[in-house]
Amino acid sequence: MSLKTNIFANYISQLYVTLIGIVLVPLYVQYMGAEAYGLVGFFAMLQAWFNLLDMGLSPTIARESARYHGGAMSTLEYRRLFRALSVIFCAIALLGGGLLWLLSDVVANRWLKVENLLRMDVILAVKIMAISVALRWMSGLYRGVVTGAEKLVCLSGFTALMATLRFVGVLGSMWLWGYTPRVFFIHQLYVAGFEVGGLFLLCRLLLPNKSALDQPIGWSFRPVKPTLKFALTIAFTSSVWVLVTQTDKLVLSGILPLAEYGYFTLAVLVASGIMVISGPISGAIMPRMARLHAEGQQAELIKVYRQSTQWVSVIAGSAAITLVICAEPILFAWSGNAELSTNAAPIVKLYAIGNGFLAIAAFPYYLQYARGNLRYHLIGNAVMVTFLIPCIVYAASKFGGIGAGWVWLGINGIYLLTWLAYVHHKLEPGLHWKWLRQDVVAILLPPIAVGILATFIRIQLTDRFEMLLYTSAIGAITLAATALFSQSVRSKIFRHEQF
Repeated sequence: MSLKTNIFANYISQLYVTLIGIVLVPLYVQYMGAEAYGLVGFFAMLQAWFNLLDMGLSPTIARESARYHGGAMSTLEYRRLFRALSVIFCAIALLGGGLLWLLSDVVANRWLKVENLLRMDVILAVKIMAISVALRWMSGLYRGVVTGAEKLVCLSGFTALMATLRFVGVLGSMWLWGYTPRVFFIHQLYVAGFEVGGLFLLCRLLLPNKSALDQPIGWSFRPVKPTLKFALTIAFTSSVWVLVTQTDKLVLSGILPLAEYGYFTLAVLVASGIMVISGPISGAIMPRMARLHAEGQQAELIKVYRQSTQWVSVIAGSAAITLVICAEPILFAWSGNAELSTNAAPIVKLYAIGNGFLAIAAFPYYLQYARGNLRYHLIGNAVMVTFLIPCIVYAASKFGGIGAGWVWLGINGIYLLTWLAYVHHKLEPGLHWKWLRQDVVAILLPPIAVGILATFIRIQLTDRFEMLLYTSAIGAITLAATALFSQSVRSKIFRHEQF
């Protein structure tokens, strides 16, 4: 399957998942209430914190699967590694999910600021969350196998199906049995079970057949040792990622009333669309770059790296600028709630800029991932967590969502402007300034100019449809401007070149 096809499939799936998840949120708030939706936001935050237990194993199985398909690993070694990681995944799922289950009373009664919901319903919801996050995290092992095999079209279709059951199907369940947190989370539990079962079956189809092996697989953790350094490095950086991206949400979940926390999560959800639409590219290029490195095709690897940067600059950059220009119209067109739109728009703008920085700043990580050495990524994240996490805690505690947004913007801006130059200098001398000038800055300057001009144009918008049209027009203009100044995008569109 070509990289272009994989990226396209990823985009269709991720855009569908993102849109269906965002578009239906106002219905959840309308029928369940803002306080109940605060529990949904808390559920999403718990899933992110559960990734601390991953220890770098999910990216490791994806990379090793890509290496196996690239001929750098034998069938026996690959099956032994998969079996060892399966045992570890199961043990961690039981440990993490069990601990969260035991703490459900404490979370419901002492941490969350519940005002109107029944305490028993909240406790039950947290217990169901414990099982659901364990199941969904367990599916990471099987997703890694499918991703490493580059069967992303099949995976994308399955992901879209799960999103439909998760976001649309739950409305049917609540229509039948009531718009309560109890019904919502029981439905999510069933979907999580179906998801992990489906991915398990897909994974089994992709694993090499045991009958082709000349030796028994056995039970040993020895196959994990060669990948341990890589896995632990990813584990640390993943932990830092969770701390940086979720500390504000954790702090605010214990400070804000659950209803206000629900509104905050809405704002962050809208801004997170930037990372979602750039995610399919990274998901597709990481196994491809790992394979190219294993095959010794360094020039082709750098070509994929630079082309992908341009695509992310076009898509994530234009999305971030559109959100900054049109935050309030987007929120009102989406929710129809003027109070929500006014209060959430400043947070959306700050998180949109920060996420735009982050989408670009993530690229040197992909290069290190392909080479199997995350030393510089480890150092950069260690410095970040040492100096910037306290800022997030302080700002979120003192200034709420606005303070968290400013720190989020600053974190990613500093990282982008300083650390990336050093990493590129060490990995690919002479690449950085060419990469930054041609693949990022030259593409983003035109839509930034469009955004500045748009702020001087006063247009009176009176209803949701007009706001939607205005936002769509601004988005189309910024997207066209970025695409026009990207050599890679122009060649794909006008010359129909292969990615």
